[in-house]
Amino acid sequence: MSSRSKGCILVVDDEPGIRETLTGVLEDEGYEVESVASGEACLERLAARVFPVVLLDIWLPGIDGLETLARITNLSPACTAVVIVISGHGNIETAVRATKLGAFDFLEKPLSIAKVTVAVRNALEHRRLSIRNREFEAEARLKHRILGDSIPMKALRQQIDLMAPTNGRVLIFGESGSGKELVARALHAKSNRSQASFVEVNCAAIPEELIESELFGHVKGSLAGAGEDKIGKFQQADGGSLFLDEVGDMSLKTQSKVLRVLEEQRFEPVGSGRAAQVDVRVIAATNKDIEGEIERGNFREDLFYRLNVVPFYVPPLRERVEDIPVLAQYFFDEFARAYGRRSCRLAPEALEPLLAQPWPGNVRELRNLMERIVIMNPRGPIGAAQIPLLDRRGRYLRPESSGFTSLEEARKAYERDYVLRTLESTAWNVTRAASTLGLERSHLHRKMKALGIRADNGRE
Repeated sequence: MSSRSKGCILVVDDEPGIRETLTGVLEDEGYEVESVASGEACLERLAARVFPVVLLDIWLPGIDGLETLARITNLSPACTAVVIVISGHGNIETAVRATKLGAFDFLEKPLSIAKVTVAVRNALEHRRLSIRNREFEAEARLKHRILGDSIPMKALRQQIDLMAPTNGRVLIFGESGSGKELVARALHAKSNRSQASFVEVNCAAIPEELIESELFGHVKGSLAGAGEDKIGKFQQADGGSLFLDEVGDMSLKTQSKVLRVLEEQRFEPVGSGRAAQVDVRVIAATNKDIEGEIERGNFREDLFYRLNVVPFYVPPLRERVEDIPVLAQYFFDEFARAYGRRSCRLAPEALEPLLAQPWPGNVRELRNLMERIVIMNPRGPIGAAQIPLLDRRGRYLRPESSGFTSLEEARKAYERDYVLRTLESTAWNVTRAASTLGLERSHLHRKMKALGIRADNGRE
């Protein structure tokens, strides 16, 4: 392929003059071109090489253009070309059949050079967007994976696979940061509604006076400051899934209105006086003991039973410590890509202190920690010395129990601890420690003096 080529086009036509003309025109436009005279030869070339675009004549010896087109569309997505059908005997019926079989465009002979070049450019752009869309879908599937090989997580994945294709409502229980939203998104991604919207509402984050408008929308002038109509979350999620996060924090007044929507799949935007019909699958989540809230009169029992058709439980990280190595490495790789850093394997000694932690913040806390490790260690490798905020016994230092009286005091304490652990990991070899820390040797000596670290601290 020439250095100026913009892609390789396959021309399929039994007329030598057409092949030569199209080849010349497209090569002048900067494309590499191959040409064949039959459908059989076209399929052979497609089996040997990827052609982004095929210009395919309808009337061919042997298998005709429509049969050839049908076989092309059955190739794997990575090999499938965008097909432009050309014909000297064009009619509406043929064009319709070609379109149904997957043709991108239909051109009649005699061919207009301008139309051919525009059609090829459009076909290449269509293929580029199709490939990008498949990449986005693949990335979304990876993003919504439920990681971990512990028994609770295997059971959770099975439960998701079982429930996702249904319209059954799900109530997800779990501590803050355990991954309830990820489960909700996985349910949506594997459902028959995956091509529609996934809309999230954090019921704990919206003021009581605004949540009704947030859920159901409002019309202009119905509320103070409502200068225009607003589409609510239920309507935004029409045809898709609505995730009510922290539903236990919803007021009793709002609960009654949500209950009515669940029963009727219809509601009135604030101030409209007209009912709106929706088709929404509701997935809810809470970190509260809802049955206890019902006993205290804070949550409607009838709404609980409407939401809790199928209960899911996401275990806290401390109950599935065997998943920590997989999660830690996944988050490390994710942030290494995000920050343009080199990824590497976490050393076994780096995992030991992670496994020993209680993780009150669950998976979210682990994810935040791995981001901090990536930021502070741009060159790797990652061992025990690179795990921040751990004392020498591997205990996680938390602000509420640290005794620090200021941010500066905490920063210096962390910095001293970090430098100390790096020195210990290098057997107090200052040159190696400076290299690990990304400092000049003289700078590290000054840093040690400022932090009150003596060069003989590591010796008996």
